[in-house]
Amino acid sequence: MKTATKPHNYKPAANNLKDKIILVTGATGGYGKVMSLAYAAAGATVILLGKNVRLLENVYDEIEQAGYPTPAIYPLNLEGATEKDYYEMAENIGNEFGRLDGVLHTAALLGAPTPFEHSDSETWFQVMQVNLNGPYLLTKHCIPLLKQSDHASLVFMTDDKFGAYWDAYAISKSAINGMMLTLSAEYEGSKLYVNTINPGKSRTALHIRAFPASSENDSHPRPEQHSDLFNYLMSDELDQTGFCFKP
Repeated sequence: MKTATKPHNYKPAANNLKDKIILVTGATGGYGKVMSLAYAAAGATVILLGKNVRLLENVYDEIEQAGYPTPAIYPLNLEGATEKDYYEMAENIGNEFGRLDGVLHTAALLGAPTPFEHSDSETWFQVMQVNLNGPYLLTKHCIPLLKQSDHASLVFMTDDKFGAYWDAYAISKSAINGMMLTLSAEYEGSKLYVNTINPGKSRTALHIRAFPASSENDSHPRPEQHSDLFNYLMSDELDQTGFCFKP
């Protein structure tokens, strides 16, 4: 897979995402919350998607109190969501905003890394539902909205936790890479740019759950330290598709 990074010394101009409509899944999580705030600070109207209404409201309040564009909340539990739920979500967004300029998929479940032969099938299906089936269905139903934009960006978060014992999590992320490559090839030459982003080891709850005893956890970068890269991937300056972006 081709890898890339943001242009050298890229620094987003003030309000460079002004008037963009960006949907963020997992908007209360480590990267989801930070990037929702960063996109709002850059002038975007952010649609906050997550399963916990109270936490979504907290992010909403932070954005509003900072004086950024008023966001929207869309509660949806990806574990139990059906295709009808995603269809209705896209229909509601279309009725309210008429388009999407960006989608950032950050929602993810780690599951229970374990030897494959001892893996738990229920956990497998839960991880696949959130990490793969959810992004597939949401993207499928949001593509018509993204096609209404003059410059649209679809970004999937991936990871480098591959190899032994990573079970459903690693396989779901491998499949996400494949989905990105398929979509980027289908929409190459259009106004829709499709990429993945792999920020590497980060100080997030998911990473700490993966490596609870690591002495290096406190030294890893915080999501905020990668906000310029995430901004670039939603900006009109993005002109690459089919890449895995890294800091």
